[in-house]
Parts: sequence; structure tokens; C-alpha cells
Amino acid sequence: MDASSTIGAAETGAVLKYSLVWFLLLLTIPLYFIQEVSGRIGIATGKGLGEIIRERYSRKVSLAMALPMALTDVLTYAVEYAGAAVGLAVFGIPVIVSVPIIFTAHLLLMLGRKYEQAERVLLFISPILFVGFALVLVESGIKPYPLFYFSLSPSFVFLLAANVGAVVMPFMLFFQASATAIKYSTRRFVPKRVAINRIRMETAVGALATELLMVLVEMSMAGADPSTNFLSPQSISKALSSFAGPLSPIFFGVGLVAAAFLALVVISLGSAWGVVEALGVGREKTFIVYILESVPAALAISLVPTQELANAVLNLLVFLVLALVGPGVIQGLISSDEKVMGDLKNTRLQSLLYWASLAFVLVFGFLAIF
Repeated sequence: MDASSTIGAAETGAVLKYSLVWFLLLLTIPLYFIQEVSGRIGIATGKGLGEIIRERYSRKVSLAMALPMALTDVLTYAVEYAGAAVGLAVFGIPVIVSVPIIFTAHLLLMLGRKYEQAERVLLFISPILFVGFALVLVESGIKPYPLFYFSLSPSFVFLLAANVGAVVMPFMLFFQASATAIKYSTRRFVPKRVAINRIRMETAVGALATELLMVLVEMSMAGADPSTNFLSPQSISKALSSFAGPLSPIFFGVGLVAAAFLALVVISLGSAWGVVEALGVGREKTFIVYILESVPAALAISLVPTQELANAVLNLLVFLVLALVGPGVIQGLISSDEKVMGDLKNTRLQSLLYWASLAFVLVFGFLAIF
């Protein structure tokens, strides 16, 4: 759940009220099955997705999967820095101050180069997300809006695609595989079957938590003016204060900062791991990838008004769906390859569930374009 996801869910709530709650909860299913395969690859091989693609296919194929993700992530970084800056602006901290603070905090965490350190930080931040967005919903109150609506109108289909892109992103596949490989390679006495059960439980909880957060944001923003610019602190404060009370902008700001920083860590690790694995260089080089991606984004957000990005966020979310095509397809092929996966390869049922989940996600991206 990142800043772009938060903005996408907020836009959905402002425009459609509670009408997409059913769809957000439905997304738990494909999110779980896609991420479960990433984790299973990490356990079966002890390696990241980029490394497996390079070894099984070629360096060129691996780079073709990782580099588009890395380029897209530069834009995603910009949205995360903008989200954090907007959240802190609610507390009166100007962008020229807040972005360097967020960048420095993220840099210090990345310098540690230990996934266990990052994981502890992420687990600490995650409850803050729930508290922040839940308090906004408490302030606004639950209204008797309908929970279901469906339409074939272009604007509705586009919002569906944006919400799909908000939760299933390319960098997550690389992150899940590498993080799982690192986590369980250091636990030598954990049998693979035990590790599989653990990662499945963690992935299920994570998928459900993500979608519940999306629902919280959608419902809490149901009373907002549809023209609200969710990357403008002034617009957010005005909109929330009008229907949810004076404290709601503060709660939303806390949630937005937490979402943005959590995503910065996950994106930087997933993207950097994917690139260095594709190149076949050591993980100590991940820091270089992080700098090349994040510095331009941080500088841009320090100089460009954050509200100028608002219209681009939903388009970015839709594009992320399309950027999932390559990594998603090749991950599905790898997960059914016995030479790579051994006895952890997909069963027929697992293959069916994976490909159905991936197709479900991708179809919305293509529909949004058409």
C-alpha cells in the first residue's frame, strides 16, 4: 500500500463512494496467488527472480524484465516522495525540507544493506497505516452508501484498472522472491515445507491487509468533493475538514507519509535487487541503482509543485498493470519448471489459479487503454 495506491483509492471514494468495496476485496484473490508464486520461487531456489531469469534464459531476457520496471520505478519514486511531502505539509513542513528528510531517512536504512533491518522498520510502519486511515473513517463516519456498482463506461473501467495497478505492481514480484530467499536462506534449519506454509500465511495476511487498507481509504473519502486534488495539502485539508472534522487531515497525512515511506523501502529493494540480479553483479551494487533511481525523483519533487502530479497518478497505476506482463508471464513459466522448482513447482491447480489471476489483472490494463 503506497502513496499512489492511497491516492487511487481516495479518488475512487470521492467519485464512486463505497461502490468499489466489493472489487477491492475481490483483488485479494489474484494478489495472493501472484505473490505466493514469487515467494515459492524464492524458497525453492534461494535466489531472486532476476537471477533465476538470467540463469534459466539469458542476461538479455533478465534485463528486458528488470529495466522497464526500474525506469517505471523512477516515476513511482516521484509519487512516493510527493505523497510523503504532502503528508508532512499538512503539519506545516514545506516540501523543500520534507523531501530531504525522507530521502535521508531512506538512505540511512538502505546503507544498512540488511533485509532484516528493513523488515523490522516496515513492520513498525504498517500499523501506523491502519491507525491513520481508520481514524479518518471514524471521523467521517460510515454512511449508508451502496457497496456494489458496475458499469462498462470508460471512466468506470479506467478506475477499475487503476485500482488493480494500485495493488499488483512489477517490483513486488522481484521484492517478494528476493526477500523470501534472503529471509529463509539465513534460517538453515527451517524445512522448505515449513517455510512454504509460513510464506503462504504471510502472503495471505499481507494481501488481505492491503485490500482492507484500500477499503478504509475509499470509504473514508466517500464524502470528499470529486474535484479534490489529493496531492495538494490545501485541497486535502479543505475537503476533509468539510465533512470529517478538523483532525481528519492530520490522520490522513500520517497514513500518507507511512504509506509513502513503506513503499520507498520496498520499491528500492525490489527494483535494485531485480537490476543487479539481472546484471549478475553482487548485491553490494544495489546502492548504485537506488541512487540512480531516487535522486532524480527527489530533486524533481523538491522543485515541481506536488499537485501537478495528481492527474498522472491514475495513469501511472494503469501503466503498472501493463508493465506486469513480462515479469508476470515469465514468473508463471518458471514456477512450472521442475528443473528450477523441484518438488515445489506448480501443480495443475496452482498453474490454473496463477494464470487466471494474472489474466484477471492484465485484462483491466488493456481495457483501460482501449
